[in-house]
Amino acid sequence: MAKDTEISYDINLPYTELTEETSKSTKYPDYLPTWEKIWFDTLPPFKFEDPALRVKDTSLPNLLKAGTKVSHIQPGLGAILEGVQLDQLDNAGRDELAYFISHRKVIVLPDQDLIDAGPAAQQGFMDYFGKRNYQPVSGTVKGHPGFHLIHRDGNKEEIARFLEAKTTTTLWHQDVSYEIQPPGYVMLGLLQGPEVGGDTVFTATDAAYKRLSPLLQSFLDKLQAVHTSSKMINHVKAAGGLVRKDPIDTIHPLVRVHPVTGQKCLFINGEFITKIVGLKEPEQKVLVEFLLNHLMTGHDFQARVKWSPRSIVLFDNRSLIHSAIVDYIDEDHGAKPRHIFRLCAMAERPIPVQPEHTANGSNGHTNGSN
Repeated sequence: MAKDTEISYDINLPYTELTEETSKSTKYPDYLPTWEKIWFDTLPPFKFEDPALRVKDTSLPNLLKAGTKVSHIQPGLGAILEGVQLDQLDNAGRDELAYFISHRKVIVLPDQDLIDAGPAAQQGFMDYFGKRNYQPVSGTVKGHPGFHLIHRDGNKEEIARFLEAKTTTTLWHQDVSYEIQPPGYVMLGLLQGPEVGGDTVFTATDAAYKRLSPLLQSFLDKLQAVHTSSKMINHVKAAGGLVRKDPIDTIHPLVRVHPVTGQKCLFINGEFITKIVGLKEPEQKVLVEFLLNHLMTGHDFQARVKWSPRSIVLFDNRSLIHSAIVDYIDEDHGAKPRHIFRLCAMAERPIPVQPEHTANGSNGHTNGSN
């Protein structure tokens, strides 16, 4: 497909330099995406200790102090945490925050001073929770390549072209699930957003797993899936964008065990999975479509997060699948301004239900596209 007709892989992301007009309209120009020509090798295996596992007092006294307010978004999923400033937490408080996120899965913290503390402070905060992720194609903050920037403003023709080919802008995924040790804790920070719309929807993959029949659960427990970044990278190359990593294919269990809660979680998404190991194509198609439809339509185990100025969302990438909602579009302008940064903390290699299925080393890096 020619560059001038190429549709966006993910309508939330720009893949090439922004226009001067767009650059002038943002409230946070230092966070406009840049494409520095830096190359990153695949992150090698590393030892990861989840901060949540250090928590002894589950009343979380260093996090939930007097004056702190917790409001649940849904009974079993999500919370709004008020009266806590992330940049004021000590190590004990950060451990308890990890524990809280592991159990509530997605946490909204309104009006955070950390939003205006600058990229070094934000990256430093997330470094506590795991190794940095360097995304292969998206724009980053200049001098801080661990940032992944989500930026939409205008782009009327691009959005129209996208919707000529697609019926929805939603893209359900776990972040960078193709990595050998994918992210555990993820931060999203709102820099600018529409007055109405632009929500993010999360689905609890442990609750979704529990809703399946025991017979199907036992079948899924044995399966593995190939996650790849090659589709995304090939799209960006075709669009004339910059690529900073080789494609990577990794085999992960289709059901993973959460190291903090012990719950079994479906580990499947609509963005990065290309194959279910051992299944024929028609079998795989039916299974993947069923599981994704189960996750997307399970409104009784979903939470819809609404954004407010200077808010930060922290979520557990291991027990959730999520999608942005691009509903902030008008016919005259296209997308209204929406500007968010993401920081990922890389965690453990996904833990299979049945460890014997990884005895041959297949739960790891493949030789396919490297």
